[in-house]
Amino acid sequence: MTRKYLPILLVAVLFAGMGVYAGLRKWNTKPVETNAVAQLLAQTMPDAKGQPQDFASLKGKTLVVNFWATWCPPCVEEMPELSALQAELTPRNAQIIGIGIDNPANIADFAARYKISYPLYTAGMHGTELSRQFGNRAGGLPFTVLVDAKGVVRKTYLGRLKISELRRDLAAL
Repeated sequence: MTRKYLPILLVAVLFAGMGVYAGLRKWNTKPVETNAVAQLLAQTMPDAKGQPQDFASLKGKTLVVNFWATWCPPCVEEMPELSALQAELTPRNAQIIGIGIDNPANIADFAARYKISYPLYTAGMHGTELSRQFGNRAGGLPFTVLVDAKGVVRKTYLGRLKISELRRDLAAL
């Protein structure tokens, strides 16, 4: 009877090992390119109203860069918490920005429907490449990057944010 279940047990152990390996390797992120922040700050992107905005004005601020899409439920779910957090961050020379990986019409409609207190920008598919430069190898959303005032990436978050964790990370800066 033991021999009958041995192949199943071996397959189960193999898959468990693969899961542990993938978890330890953190396959969904890679090191941040050293110039990713500089490339971000060199960008000009249209805001939700279609007006081009120069990111150079963000230099010297602590940034929470949130890559999102209107079709991404976890992205939309975390936005009210990010809006509330933005009110706390304003006096601290910190800014949350939302970079939408979506088309301009969808982002404009979304911004008109929901009152988000931080700026939303339209990057389209270029936003996917930008998020990859910050370590988002899998291209998953939401993807958030914490950048200190000196332009150093302090942490990246893949998936729905735990706002309490982000608050702790911000407080540690």
